[in-house]
Amino acid sequence: MRIIILGAGQVGSGMAHSLSREENDISVVDLDPERLQELQEKLDIRTVLGHASHPETLIRAGIEDADLLIALTNSDETNMIACQVSYSLFNTPTKVARVRAADYLSHPELFQREHTPIDVLISPEKLVTDHLQRLIEYPGALQVLDFAEGRVQLVATRAVRQGKLVGKALKNLPEELPKGVDARVAAIFRRDEPIIPEGETVIEVDDIVFFIAPTDEIRKVMATFGQTSGPAQRVLLAGGGNIGASLAKRLERNYHVKLVERDPARAEQIAELVDTTIVLIGDCANEDLLREEGIDETNVYCALTNDDESNILSSMLAKQMGAERVITIINRPAYVDLVESDRIDVAVSPQQITIGALLTVIRKGHMVRVHSLRRGAAEAIEIVAHGDRGQSRVVGRAVEELDLPDNTNIAAIVRGDEVMIAHHDIVIESEDHVILFVADRNEIEVVERLFAVEAVFV
Repeated sequence: MRIIILGAGQVGSGMAHSLSREENDISVVDLDPERLQELQEKLDIRTVLGHASHPETLIRAGIEDADLLIALTNSDETNMIACQVSYSLFNTPTKVARVRAADYLSHPELFQREHTPIDVLISPEKLVTDHLQRLIEYPGALQVLDFAEGRVQLVATRAVRQGKLVGKALKNLPEELPKGVDARVAAIFRRDEPIIPEGETVIEVDDIVFFIAPTDEIRKVMATFGQTSGPAQRVLLAGGGNIGASLAKRLERNYHVKLVERDPARAEQIAELVDTTIVLIGDCANEDLLREEGIDETNVYCALTNDDESNILSSMLAKQMGAERVITIINRPAYVDLVESDRIDVAVSPQQITIGALLTVIRKGHMVRVHSLRRGAAEAIEIVAHGDRGQSRVVGRAVEELDLPDNTNIAAIVRGDEVMIAHHDIVIESEDHVILFVADRNEIEVVERLFAVEAVFV
């Protein structure tokens, strides 16, 4: 595909890195020559210095032949105008824009074709807020990913010593699960190395286990791996930006929520938006404040400011002072590996969450959901099987018959309203939604070809 990315910030650069590996023709536009130079040195892409919404800049980037425009600058208005210019002057087939301001997002009619023609609207704050909410709802989860419109979830959890399956082979999973509950282990990461699970694979303490199950059975499956924490009751949010305020509003119906914000004016704004959330003015890294607010009785502490260092330090302090679970937003990808430890339970990367949403738009082969995992090294995807046995390499064939790459595993199949855990003898039918875990993202192209529909297939 010929793709133009507007904005060379963290998400734009991350998208350029991800897409350039897949033989796409990439152009990146930005006003910062140093950022562009850095990308040019690392990647085989074209860079264009200029204002992202100006027609002349877009022409230099190749908009006249582009298949896809992805507008990711820091300005909502620039992103919106760039999509309008691309549609009105160049009839670009697909236009994606990042829009952050809640004021714009609350009026979806703005983004219809006759007004501001954006085909796919990406709101990083909403994506991250959704992600954080799921992590709080499932104590012990490192990631919770939705598929099939929320009917199926893929969950990452750490195997702990008291887990029923620790020290046992995966073939014992059915007898360890509660009666009537079905689940499948999709992948295991041991000391950061992927292990494609087989019946004889033995779970070890501290393994990161990705399992898939119907959404209403997730808690029962987590208990099998030793994650038996009760539901959270007390939540402390550090940072009152868009994510902090939105998360407080969502959580306050079911949790006792406190929010700490440094800026008095912003704290007053949030206090007017929320109902039962207690809004405090102060520094989230202040030991006295945390002690006064009962950090030792807090179930979940979330560090949500825009400052990575502040988030890391306040999270480590909160954990040391007795917070049961600590979740931290980390914007710099290089920091994520460094901080996930006994001190910080979950590091959330807004960049990877946003890239996953964007990849859903770009992937071929009728993919309806893509999640970027393990800092972009792996992916979980939901793909629709089309055609019949004569046109498709998957339709009409059992899971065990498929020529899957070595590091790819089918985890579940959704057929209409029925969720089926993917055992070896299940036969895939046309229009099934197939959920796969791909431990090596370099194999994505092979998966795309496998699910492609051929006009004539022999």
